[in-house]
Parts: sequence; structure tokens; C-alpha cells
Amino acid sequence: MTPPLELARRTFAAFAVHNFRLYFGGQVVSVSGAWMQRVAQSWLVLELTESGAVVGALTAVQFVPILLLAPFGGLVADRFEKRGVLYFTQSLAATIALTLGLLVLTDQVELWMVFALALALGIVGSVDNPTRNSFVMEMVGRSKLANAVALNSVLVNSARVIGPAVGGLLIVTVGLGWCFIINATSYLFFISALSLMRDEAIERSQPEIRRRGQLRQAIAYVAQHPVLRSTLVMSAVIGLFAYEFEVVLPLLARFTFEGDANTFGTMFAAIGIGAVVGGLFVANRGRTSPRAILAAAVGMGVAIAATALAPTIWVAYVTLLTVGVCSSAFLTLSNSVLQLESTPQMRGRVVGMRATAILGARPIGAPIVGWIGEHLGPRYALALGALAAIGVAIWARRRMLDA
Repeated sequence: MTPPLELARRTFAAFAVHNFRLYFGGQVVSVSGAWMQRVAQSWLVLELTESGAVVGALTAVQFVPILLLAPFGGLVADRFEKRGVLYFTQSLAATIALTLGLLVLTDQVELWMVFALALALGIVGSVDNPTRNSFVMEMVGRSKLANAVALNSVLVNSARVIGPAVGGLLIVTVGLGWCFIINATSYLFFISALSLMRDEAIERSQPEIRRRGQLRQAIAYVAQHPVLRSTLVMSAVIGLFAYEFEVVLPLLARFTFEGDANTFGTMFAAIGIGAVVGGLFVANRGRTSPRAILAAAVGMGVAIAATALAPTIWVAYVTLLTVGVCSSAFLTLSNSVLQLESTPQMRGRVVGMRATAILGARPIGAPIVGWIGEHLGPRYALALGALAAIGVAIWARRRMLDA
């Protein structure tokens, strides 16, 4: 086999699995639609209030449920058949998007309705996220898990670029309401993909029997497992201080480099391109280890520090590309390790804790990083993230490698 063909075979190994191909195809449409809705939702609130602070509050409302409820969502994933849970969560998300779209199209929408539906979507996401992530293992098995998670990371990061771009185009051409209607339709692609899967090829984990103290049991399980404990602590610290790019990059573009919206957009594009490259690298590697997670965290910290010190905007674009590579690698590798090191009965709850650590930290970290960026400067806000990533990697090194 020629080297290019062998490279492609390793990089896209999980596509050999019929069910994962369906899952990936459904996700391409659904995740792009979800990012499109985030842009439209923020623009809708801006039109209703003309307040950036209210837009920020909307983001917090949507992510707070993940902070509080994702471990319980993981427990749902452990107790019930995961594909059935996904039918339910995806249908609810489609209904929420459809409701918001109809409210906008009929000119009945009010601010409290947008916040209520965002909160509902966050609650659905607290169950959907850990279920969707832990379902990957049941489709591809242990040998292809790292590759499948990496390919899914490539998908998500590509959707972060495609979804907002399509959303912006639709807002201008057909209006806000249709963005939500089209997103509601996009969920049908993923639901259809689930229905077409080969049932006999799914390696189901034994559902947990309902009993008292199951969440406490999972916390105790993680606390006694050095690799799981250290990976979750790293995810929480990095999620809290280093992943607040949506807060710090607008400040860096506007006040440090005296740029405009185009500068901000190019910064995000650089991170997105780097993230796709990082995901493909991990997919080609096809394996993971605690040492690789530590290297990715340190690399991310160094790249963020280089961005904080960048003398020109063009240097910042290059360093942000590297930030994207390392951040994508860290997310992918940590997700894989947590699933591989967990028992099947605990996997959903452990993945739920990861969602809390990374996504749930945003409502807490964003005001802190934003305050530092406003009062001390964007470079200092980035420096905090760099120190957090490198510092927590140093803390975790002995605990993970000696386990």
C-alpha cells in the first residue's frame, strides 16, 4: 500500500465502521446547524436589547445547566440505552429551535422567551452531551475510539467555522426566523442517522440499575483513579482560564492591535484551522496516553503565552494557529483517555463530569478573564490562561505518570 493511502487509512480508520459513518454524517449537518443557531440567537438578543451585556448573559444562561446538571446527564446515559436517549434529546432540541423560529417569524418573540428557550436547550444539552460522547465507544470499540473522537473533533471545529458563516448569510438573505427553522430541520438528519444504524453492531454497555448514591459513587471512583482525577482537574483549570477565547480575542483585536471585526474573525479562523489540523494529527496517530495529554496542555500554554507576547497581528495569527492545534489535541486526547480508563458502567458519568469541567466552567471563567482583559489588558488575560495550562500540567505530571 502506498504511503498516502496508508496515511488516509490510519487517519480515517473509524470510517470503516458503518454506524460511525452514519453518526458522523448526521453530526455534520446537526452541529453546523447548532452553531448557526448560536449566532442567530445572539443577533436576535442584540436586536431586542442593543446590549452586549445581555448577549453575554444569554450565553451564561445556556451553559449554567451544563455546569450543574451534566454529571446527572451522564448518569442518565449510564442507566438507559444511549441511542434511545439521543432520539429523545435531539427531538427536544429540534422542538426548541422550531418554537423559537415560529415566535420570530410571527413577530411574537420577547426577550424572556429567548432566555427561557436557551435555558431549556442548556438542560437538554446537559444530557445530550455526555450521552453523545459516550455512545462513540459503543459504535467503534476501544481500538478505534481515539481515532473516532479525533475525527469528531475535526467535525466540531469545522462546524464552528461553517455554521456561523452560513448563519450570517441566512440572517441577511432570509431573516432570523428561518435560521432557527433550518436548524430544527438539521436535527432530523442526525435522528435519521440513528434510525439507520445496525442494531447488532452496537456494543452496548450494561445499563446501571437505579439505586441511591450513584453520583457520589462516580465521584469517589474518579477520586481514587489518578489518571481520571488528574485529567478532570486539568480540564477544569484549562476550561476555566484558558478556553475563554470568545471573551479575550475581541479585546485583543480591538484594543491591542487596533483592529476591527475582520481582525477578530481572522483570529478565530486561525484557531479553527489549527484545531482541524490538530484533530487530524491525533486521528492519524490513533492512540492516546497521559504523557500525550500533558504535552498538549504544555504546548497550548506556550502557544497562548506566545500570543500574549506577539508584537504584531501577523505573529498573533501564527501563534493562534498553534493554539488551535494544541487545544484540539488536548480536548481529543483527554476525552479518549477518560473513556478508555473508565469502566463501561461509569463512562457516562465520567464524560458528564468532563462536560461540567470544560463547558460548565465558561460562566465562571468568562467574567474573571473579561475583567482582567478590561482592567489590566488583553495580554494579561491571555497570560493567565497560559500560566493555568502550564501550571496544571506540571501539577498533574507526577500524578498521571506514576499511576
